[in-house]
Amino acid sequence: MNIKMIRCTVEDSRKLQEIGYETFKETFEDQNSQENMKAYLEAAFNIKQVEKELSNPLSHFFLVSINDEIAGYLKVNTGDAQSEEMDDDSLEIERIYIINKFQKNGLGKYLFNKAKDVAMEQNKKKIWLGVWEKNENAISFYKKLGFVQTGAHSFYMGDEEQTDVIMVKRLQ
Repeated sequence: MNIKMIRCTVEDSRKLQEIGYETFKETFEDQNSQENMKAYLEAAFNIKQVEKELSNPLSHFFLVSINDEIAGYLKVNTGDAQSEEMDDDSLEIERIYIINKFQKNGLGKYLFNKAKDVAMEQNKKKIWLGVWEKNENAISFYKKLGFVQTGAHSFYMGDEEQTDVIMVKRLQ
């Protein structure tokens, strides 16, 4: 298995849009109404929104592929790009998205390690993320990586308010 990663540019916006749309839908479609899913996907993954996120110098995207087939991506944020107000010592993992057929190949840990490398390069002291309270697989995965729950915040899926748990991992 040949795993590669590249840093994304605005030229990768269509790929990111497709992966984001596909993976979010695969993961959450069964637990949400069609209306709320459609509203969220259209807002979060329209091409203008993806290009805006890509052009933010405080956000970094990385595409990962297996055997030259795109398998997913990572999005990390620092400073004002973070989805919650955090201190300057924090890096947010906003997305680790892996297409279903590529899951269980170690890509989640591979992408987490890239986020950790970015955090270390920028002298961050902690990595944090928000994960839906009902996404037990993801919560379990992050706990295995050493994340601990420190709080919660609201996440809106269309017009439905949901709860994301905030998880933090301190770095040495």
